[in-house]
Amino acid sequence: MGTTVVWFKRDLRVHDHAPLAHAASQGRVLCLYVLEPSLWAQPDCALQHYQFLRESLRDLALQLRACGAPLQLAVGEVTDVLTRLHALQPFERLYAHEETGNGHTYARDRAVGRWCRAHGVAWHEWPQHGVVRRLPSRNQWHTRWQAHMQAPLLPAPPPGSLQGVALPWKDRWPEPATLGLAPHDPPLRQRGGRTPGLQVLHDFLRERSALYRGGISSPLTAPQACSRLSPYLALGCLGMREVVQATHQRLGQLKAGNHPLAGRQRQGLTAFLSRMHWHCHFIQKLESEPALEFCNLHRGYDGLRESDWQEAHFAALQAGRTGWPLVDACVAMLRETGWINFRMRAMLVSVAAYPLWLHWRPVGLWLAQQFLDYEPGIHWSQMQMQSGTTGINTTRVYNPIKQAQDHDPQGVFVRQWLPALRQVPDTWLFEPWRMPPEVQSRCGVQVGRDIPASLVDLAAATRAAKARLHALRAQAPVRAAKAAIVEKHGSRLARRSTARRPAAPASRQQSLDF
Repeated sequence: MGTTVVWFKRDLRVHDHAPLAHAASQGRVLCLYVLEPSLWAQPDCALQHYQFLRESLRDLALQLRACGAPLQLAVGEVTDVLTRLHALQPFERLYAHEETGNGHTYARDRAVGRWCRAHGVAWHEWPQHGVVRRLPSRNQWHTRWQAHMQAPLLPAPPPGSLQGVALPWKDRWPEPATLGLAPHDPPLRQRGGRTPGLQVLHDFLRERSALYRGGISSPLTAPQACSRLSPYLALGCLGMREVVQATHQRLGQLKAGNHPLAGRQRQGLTAFLSRMHWHCHFIQKLESEPALEFCNLHRGYDGLRESDWQEAHFAALQAGRTGWPLVDACVAMLRETGWINFRMRAMLVSVAAYPLWLHWRPVGLWLAQQFLDYEPGIHWSQMQMQSGTTGINTTRVYNPIKQAQDHDPQGVFVRQWLPALRQVPDTWLFEPWRMPPEVQSRCGVQVGRDIPASLVDLAAATRAAKARLHALRAQAPVRAAKAAIVEKHGSRLARRSTARRPAAPASRQQSLDF
């Protein structure tokens, strides 16, 4: 029956894996992962992504070995690897999951399609999330998402059942430095693989979900209250359908049992399920409009910030030296853990986009490297949404002083990550540049030396930024182009859910302001 190559990309598991399940019925299977140097040279890649990948592939190799097939590593560009393999060991079929990745993987997949057609190899891809390739209209999306999530899970191949095939050559893992990756790897980041992913899922469903509602906004409580599943979903160590169905199963158990926190857990898990829907909703935007990664979704906003780039502002943001303590504490946490919660991510982008007036693309590339769970579809949609360039969302400006007062009122988070501020009294903690000299002396800190002064006058700079954005938004051509964007990318589910309430701005439909 010939050989089928199963090409693993961001689907590093054997459970609910359609390409692997279908290949198992075809005969011999070569399970392949291609380490692409050109992919790791992209500006959104970082060492932590590489190390998390290696950990996840080690776990996948153990899973596949139990099924009877070794995981094969090839180093090189995918079409070059396929050409070499086909010449030495011809194969008839290439199976993979669809991927909505960055622009580089989009171009690579198109090149693979051309290669398969030229070499007479049948290439078949299966959807992995609730994202629909070549979606004709958003009107159909929610129904198709539900159908995908409700479909039965595909079991892992039984032990020893795969007829595994080996590559006719042996490649070694490249050292990160040879790929141009910077040496920093957050010491407190999550570790990769399905095994730790399942542990995180079990812990969330059984215990931590009780903290979800009301706990995911504050940087103090979010590390425990959030699911922390995002890096495992980003690399496919866990499948989206698997997580959704496990959550429904846990909800059923809670309704039938007498768990002391059943009410809070049900609320948390119900809210979590809605986020799983939004996860795919945002990735669908990039699937339907790949240029979203590079260009303003609403092209009427072209030129808004590009000519006003302030390199000093960007450097201070990257270094955690903006002078706004909550912002700088979040950057410090990112550096150590590779993770911060959604509200703090939105605040970072808002500060960059409004008072610092930085374009979202360079800021987004920097943050993509900082986020262990970088998911291009969600990331670039959110970068534009928080920067106000989608043309359909309400302007959301997160004041870092108010956010600190609301979500870290005692300054515990700020003092944890910014040791220089530990002796600063509460009165001045979130605006240390206002400290009188005598207070600075008593605290043993000097603004401008030990702690940075604020880069700009926050209120004045924010006011000026909003005025510029709203002036552009008010122009007739910009307003006229909004309807087409809503039609292509707007959530129909949210429209239905608000139909019985008083009319609200259309931009609310895509809010992830939890």
